[in-house]
Amino acid sequence: MLGILILAAALFALGWAFGVSLRARLAVLGTIWAGMVLAHLAMPADAPFRVSTGGDVRPWLVLALVVLALWGYRAGLRRLRARAVKHEAAHSPAQKQPLFSEAELNRYARHMILREVGGPGQRALKQAKVLVIGAGGLGSPALLYLAAAGVGTIGVIDDDGVEASNLQRQIIHTDLTIGMPKVFSAQEQMEALNPFIRVKPYHRRLDEETARALFAEYDLILDGTDNFDTRFLVNRIAVETRTPLIAAAITQWEGQISLYDPARGGPCYRCVFPERPADGLAPSCAEAGVIAPLPGVLGSMMALEAVKQLTGAGATLRGAMLIYDGLYGESRRITLKQRPDCPVCNRVHDETAP
Repeated sequence: MLGILILAAALFALGWAFGVSLRARLAVLGTIWAGMVLAHLAMPADAPFRVSTGGDVRPWLVLALVVLALWGYRAGLRRLRARAVKHEAAHSPAQKQPLFSEAELNRYARHMILREVGGPGQRALKQAKVLVIGAGGLGSPALLYLAAAGVGTIGVIDDDGVEASNLQRQIIHTDLTIGMPKVFSAQEQMEALNPFIRVKPYHRRLDEETARALFAEYDLILDGTDNFDTRFLVNRIAVETRTPLIAAAITQWEGQISLYDPARGGPCYRCVFPERPADGLAPSCAEAGVIAPLPGVLGSMMALEAVKQLTGAGATLRGAMLIYDGLYGESRRITLKQRPDCPVCNRVHDETAP
C-alpha cells in the first residue's frame, strides 16, 4: 500500500511540474484509488496483488474518508472566512470621500474659525441651494458673495442682457460681456471666483409656472427685482412652497431688506406691502436713478442674511425690516408682523392647517 501511495504522490508532483491542472491531477489520484478499491473487491483474499497492497479494502476506504474530512474542513473554513469578510464589509463604515478638498478648507478657513459658522455651518452652505431672482444691481453683489461664501448650488434667473448702462452698479458684469445674457455673464464671473460651486443659469422670464417649478428645488429665494408684479408673484409662490424669501429694494440713496418667512412665524411680503403703490410713489432705478454703491450695500446684506439663514448664525431679519439711508449714513430697524387679513399667507395657512 505504501508503494502505491508513493507512486501516486510522485505522479501528482510530476503533473504539477509539467503544469497539469489541479483538477486533472486529482482525477488521476481518484482513478488510482478507485482501481485499488475495485481490485480488492474483485480479487480473492490471497491474491498477490491484493496482499501487496494492504490485503484489505478497508484501509483504502479509511483513506478516502480522511481525505474527504480534510477537504470538507478546508471548504468550511473558506466559507466561514468569506462570510466574515462580507459581514465586516456590510457593517463597517463606508469609506466616504471628504466633503471638502484641501483647497476648499484653505478657501473657507476664515469661515470655519468663526464660532457661529465653523465646520458644520460651512457644510450647510456647501449643501444648500439658493435661487437668486435678477442678476442686476442687487443680484450682482449677492451672487458674488454667495459664490465666495461657498453656497453649493446657486440658481440665477433673468431674461435680460448686459447693457452699458448696467455697468455703473451691476458689478458682476463687465464691458466684455455687453450683449451677453446676464445669467451667463454672472455664471462666468461666479465660477471664475469659486470653481467649487455649481451655478444653474435660467435665461427666461419668471412666470408663475416657472416659479412654481423652480422654488421647490431650492432652500432659499433671494429677490432682487425692481417691479411689484414680480415681487408679488415671487412672494405668493414662496409662501405656497414654504420657502424663505429674502427681498430687498433700492432707489436713489435708500434701500430696505427683510426676510419673509410666514411658514416659520414671520410675515410675508404682502403683509407689509398689501397693494402696489400709486404711479410715481415708488419709481424704479431707471426712473429715479440710484447711486452706484447702494445696490452693493443692500445686495451684500442679502448675501449676509442668506448665510445666517442657512447656517443658523445670529438673528435674521425674520419679522423685521432694516432700512438704510446712504445719503446720511443712517439705518433703522422696524418690527414687522403678519396681517390677519393678508390675502396670501393667511389663505395658505388656512388651506394647510390640519
